[in-house]
Amino acid sequence: MDAAEMLGYFGLTRQESVLYLMLCSEGRMTGYEAAKATGISRSNTYTALAGLVEKGAAFIEEDTATHYLPVPAEEFCGNRIRRMQEYAQLLTQVLPEQREETGGYITVKGEENIFDKMKNMIDKAKERVYLAVSGQTLSKLMPQIKGAVARGLKVVIITDPPFALDGAQVYHTKTGQHQIRLIADSKNVLTGDTAAGSESTCLYSQKRNLIELFKEALKNEITLITMMEGS
Repeated sequence: MDAAEMLGYFGLTRQESVLYLMLCSEGRMTGYEAAKATGISRSNTYTALAGLVEKGAAFIEEDTATHYLPVPAEEFCGNRIRRMQEYAQLLTQVLPEQREETGGYITVKGEENIFDKMKNMIDKAKERVYLAVSGQTLSKLMPQIKGAVARGLKVVIITDPPFALDGAQVYHTKTGQHQIRLIADSKNVLTGDTAAGSESTCLYSQKRNLIELFKEALKNEITLITMMEGS
């Protein structure tokens, strides 16, 4: 993901992102200069620059000609994040309460969405977390894993050697690079893989029979790992 794509998460269009990056690189520019430097048509450039000003990503400096200056990235992003946090608090107050999940089989699509689901499951766990993933996948979940350990949860991890984490029960074995198996609180399970990137899919469920099936499979795998280490 390049910088222009990341700026999209902060509400900028593709052309606004390109112009913002140009302003950050070159400093103050007129609309004509920005259009010439980026190759964007003048009409689209002025529309996008107006969008940057409206969204708090650029300032206007009136001189003999109108110049545009970038709002520092830390300030712009910080403002957007703070505003979204305020909106999130308001939404939790006005949205209707969500009905309890029915315990069906839900497909989570896209690597980014899958990782978000894993992080949320670990963050919301209250008693225990069972996780079987590669070291590469585990590295992306470390803040959540360490948080679970700090909260006093039972954390059991099956992953590649030589990973170690104080407070967690770690078992080493060769794992599939993109394979995911996660159980939280014996109440929900997520399984699948992220090999296909944005087309990846995982199955999420609160079905008791599926959870018990995966718990038993993980217990058997741990038993086998322990036996192999002792042989």
